[in-house]
Amino acid sequence: MIKLNNVIKKYFIGTPSELTVLKGISLHIKEGEFVAIVGASGSGKSTIMNILGALDRPTTGEYELDGKLVSARTDNELSEIRNKKIGFVFQNFNLIPRQTAQSNVELPLFYSGLSKAKRRQKAREMLEMVGMGDRVDHMPNELSGGQKQRVAIARALAGNPSIILADEPTGALDSKTSDHVMEMFLKINKTDGKTIILITHNPELAEQASRTITIKDGMIVNEWINENY
Repeated sequence: MIKLNNVIKKYFIGTPSELTVLKGISLHIKEGEFVAIVGASGSGKSTIMNILGALDRPTTGEYELDGKLVSARTDNELSEIRNKKIGFVFQNFNLIPRQTAQSNVELPLFYSGLSKAKRRQKAREMLEMVGMGDRVDHMPNELSGGQKQRVAIARALAGNPSIILADEPTGALDSKTSDHVMEMFLKINKTDGKTIILITHNPELAEQASRTITIKDGMIVNEWINENY
């Protein structure tokens, strides 16, 4: 499903401050896997996420999704990939402050061709699924951190993407709430068969995935499979 082949990512190319963040990353993620990419701050894991999420392009190397090269796509084609295939969950939730929980979840559906009534129905279904059915009309500032992340997960799932990219999704949460969020990801993976890629600096969270890839200084230094998953 997902292949990175010798991906190198550089910034400030051709300048004295040129920086190589990814140094030849190759990995393969199968459909339905729950993969954790773990590493310290500055290791390159968020850059990998940006490339996997079609938010950035490799400097060299190839990114292949469902058998097609992503790195060669136009900006419009990349937007379509992000809209239809990938759901994003971020550490800081990225909810629109002046929109209700329901309106936030509806956002990915505006380009789906669904009518307003069907968008509202779908958003409510997603919020019910993550245990937020009684908070549909609440604004983000009326929600706890865990509730905001549940809304963000509902939004990520609204367009029925095949891939969920979660970048430090528990970083702003306490340990108990983090456990609840991880339980949701496990359910989404095992019950719905979504491919989940978790970016984290926390080895304990990474251990809950079916496979863990460790990044250090822009390179993969370790990889192991959780036999008990």
